[in-house]
Amino acid sequence: MDRIVCGVRDIHLQRRLLAKPDLTLQKAIEEAVASEAAERSAQEIRKSSSPRLAREPGLDWFDALGLEVTGINCISNAETEGLVKDFAEVFDGTLGQYTGTPISFSLDPQVAPIKLKPRQVPFALKAKVDEQLDKLIAQGVLEPVDHAKWETPIVTPVKPDGSVRICADYKCTINKALQQHAYPVPVVQHLLHSLGEGKVFAKLDLAQAYQQLPVDDATAEAQTIVTHRGAFRCRRLQFGVSVAPGIFQSLMERLLQGLPGVVPYFDDVLVSADSHQQLFERLRAVLTRFQEAGLKVKREKCQIAVPQVEFLGYLIDASGLHPTTSKIRAIQQAPTPKNKTELQAFLGLLNFYNMFLPHKATVAEPLHRLLSTKTPWAWGHRETAAFNAVKALLSSDSVLVQYSESRPLVLACDASPFGIGAVLSHCFPDGREAPLAYFSRTLSPTERNYSQLDKEALALVAGVKRFHEYLYGRTFDLITDHKPLLGLLAGDRPTPPVLSPRMLRWTVFLAAYHYRLIHHPGKSMGHADALSRCPLPAFVEDPAPASSLLLIEDLPAAPVSAATVASASAQDRTISRVLNWVWRGWPQGPFASEFQPFATRQHELSAHRGCLLWGDRVVIPQGLRQRVLEALHVGHPGIVKMKALARCYVWWPNMDDAITAWVSACQACQESRPAPPAAKGHTWETPKTPWSRVHIDLAGPFHGRTFMVVVDAYSKWLEVALMPSTTTEAVIRVLRGLFATHGVS
Repeated sequence: MDRIVCGVRDIHLQRRLLAKPDLTLQKAIEEAVASEAAERSAQEIRKSSSPRLAREPGLDWFDALGLEVTGINCISNAETEGLVKDFAEVFDGTLGQYTGTPISFSLDPQVAPIKLKPRQVPFALKAKVDEQLDKLIAQGVLEPVDHAKWETPIVTPVKPDGSVRICADYKCTINKALQQHAYPVPVVQHLLHSLGEGKVFAKLDLAQAYQQLPVDDATAEAQTIVTHRGAFRCRRLQFGVSVAPGIFQSLMERLLQGLPGVVPYFDDVLVSADSHQQLFERLRAVLTRFQEAGLKVKREKCQIAVPQVEFLGYLIDASGLHPTTSKIRAIQQAPTPKNKTELQAFLGLLNFYNMFLPHKATVAEPLHRLLSTKTPWAWGHRETAAFNAVKALLSSDSVLVQYSESRPLVLACDASPFGIGAVLSHCFPDGREAPLAYFSRTLSPTERNYSQLDKEALALVAGVKRFHEYLYGRTFDLITDHKPLLGLLAGDRPTPPVLSPRMLRWTVFLAAYHYRLIHHPGKSMGHADALSRCPLPAFVEDPAPASSLLLIEDLPAAPVSAATVASASAQDRTISRVLNWVWRGWPQGPFASEFQPFATRQHELSAHRGCLLWGDRVVIPQGLRQRVLEALHVGHPGIVKMKALARCYVWWPNMDDAITAWVSACQACQESRPAPPAAKGHTWETPKTPWSRVHIDLAGPFHGRTFMVVVDAYSKWLEVALMPSTTTEAVIRVLRGLFATHGVS
């Protein structure tokens, strides 16, 4: 008996024979053979309803050994079969036909119709192409015609199963006359997170998705294909038409709108639920809408009531999102790059799962440096170590939780001298935070010159803009490790009266969001700090852009420029140290008397183009203050007016006292008090071409009439126009007539 048991390879038969010594091997085999037919039939049913529910090898002997498979799988199978029976029309395997309005194309009438010759079909594929053409004709997709205005040749890609797909090369014909469809293709990450939390899933696959949508007569003629068997008018929407993806996606989203846990992406529909009962309720709602719309699914490709499902390159289960095994294998088995092109291809593959890799940039930094056009290709030990390490970052254990509208959101942001990083997380009742997505990027050369205060604020603004779709309209916690930002960007506090223009723009930007700004020590924000110190090498423009300049440069005959101020500031002992503190962070006090005026304004100071700014006023170093005072005193304004003018553009400690002393020491001002001498009149520059500068004035009323006098500064040509009124519209109308006559230089 022992020899018989050892000779049996199936472990279940071994256990059965050992448990019942009186049961012979022959008897067990006979029982297994007797139930084989019934088991095969049941297995086919499971495979057709869901590949995930098919029985594993070895389970065919369960009935012969007196074992039963009970529980959730049997319940799912029964419910699946009931679902298929209730919606037999949707699962019948024939081509569906949408019952709504036929699709219509809007072709540019200025593009002439294009007719191309058919392409030769290889002899080996001719029988398969004919088979597919006959199938499409029988389905009503194709209709033979003698000729059409548009005729497009076909291409025949071979499918994995050896059959061919009939596609038209529309980029050569009607795509040139079609305007891009306005409906955007959804972002994959947004789709995945809109699915919500779920424990059981289903995926439906529409059969010949585009070809289920009928088109009108004009569109059918425009889609006409030409083959070795002649021309065929296409009565259904075809693959290869540039507007087809947008049309189909918009239709699917309108059709399934309002169904929770349902995400359509072209011909795939993913359904998630917390329980089997809820899943089948949602499936019935989806299939009911499909049945009413005339759409049908491909039964053998559908997955129903499975614990995990692969969708758009990600594996989704109850714990969240995971990378798929195939892509992990492709990354981990990638060969060593031989040039920059191969390295870019590898990093592009790695970036597909970028939201799973919080520390990717620091490990891959030697590889990214090789991509610079200024860096020659030199693959050494450091690059090899980085290449091997970055491949090991991604594993099947990587997971991101699903987005939930009911769970609190936390956005932690941090900045380093060369990068910014952010982590969007869900907060759970037990205090645990689970990440939704990661974000990091490098700072541009200009941003690296920001003060540390501005860098930390930039991290907040960039993180909020990056995750706008998740945060807008919700209350969330915004975490920073830079405590001074609490007094500047906290949403529940008034905006400080003095802010740099950049910080003021960011304050206005963040005002559109409902957030609580919270300070956490840097040591408790390791995830965001790591991202800021290992950012992605990609530059993103200012999240809240605006023109930024030194207002003092707007003065007529500006006394100093940004370059002059920056150069003098670098040589000024006091301002150079203040600039260094602004960039790197302020030390703990107390401060010397010369630094005290700056220390009291430390949260209002910023750096721009190498210049120190207080709000939007440039801080003038010691060596340039006399030049600025001379410029401000042109025209000999009094003390009050000179102070008012200076406060619009510049600042330095004790500036008001310096202005008072300057005016008091001016001999011309003292001799002519209280009537100062008239300022020198302004001389216009000599124009170089006619009508490059004109002088305009209104004269009148004279005898009840008003005139507009226009003089060309170059030729002294005079134009006088009678004005019906002196409104802006009337003046513009006359000037347009003059410019149309004489031109504009």
